Amino acid sequence: MSVIAANLQAVKNDIAAAAQQAGREASAVSLLAVSKTVSAERVREAFQAGQHAFGENYVQEGLDKIAALDDLRSRIQWHFIGPLQSNKTRPVAEQFDWVHAIDRLKIAERLSAQRPAGMAPLQVCIQVNISDETTKSGVPPKDVLALAQAVAALPNLRLRGLMAIPAPADDPAAQRQPFAALRELLDQLRQAGLQVDTLSMGMSADMDAAIAEGATLVRIGTAIFGARH
Repeated sequence: MSVIAANLQAVKNDIAAAAQQAGREASAVSLLAVSKTVSAERVREAFQAGQHAFGENYVQEGLDKIAALDDLRSRIQWHFIGPLQSNKTRPVAEQFDWVHAIDRLKIAERLSAQRPAGMAPLQVCIQVNISDETTKSGVPPKDVLALAQAVAALPNLRLRGLMAIPAPADDPAAQRQPFAALRELLDQLRQAGLQVDTLSMGMSADMDAAIAEGATLVRIGTAIFGARH
């Protein structure tokens, strides 16, 4: 078994253990392998080990990998998880399956307008600045419902849920607090009649806390691919 395959199995075991601890089914939590700075060859190796969803933070790097792995395109899912500038929306709308970091309506409108006819709707999450950090992207919690309703009305997008990257915390209880707040926001969207099912939250350092609070998708990179260069 390759190092990447062994790492993937270890991460999946950790997800299953965290889910069990939280009284949840392991199948309720999906793994997104964060492949920024990772070569296309190593992404292919992870694909061959059974991982089919990959997250990219930078548009051009992601596009290069999508092209390099074109033979896998029908079986691989590409998620754009970084901040997205309005002048970069077209290639993302044309090439990616998911976008996790919608933080203003203008970006969503451009993605919807630029999604090619005949393609499945682009799956999107709204990024919430759940810890109110001045250095982080994301919409303030108080504005989430209005933005979600506007995004959900766009024709070529499907609003799936919410994403957040909370401020780092070492204490498990402190880690859980912002994830619980994000889960409550998702519940509010459901109560408002929106069909949402995704909480994209949790990375290597806080995955257990995120799963305990209802994460449906965790974003893990280093634990799979090793330290970034």
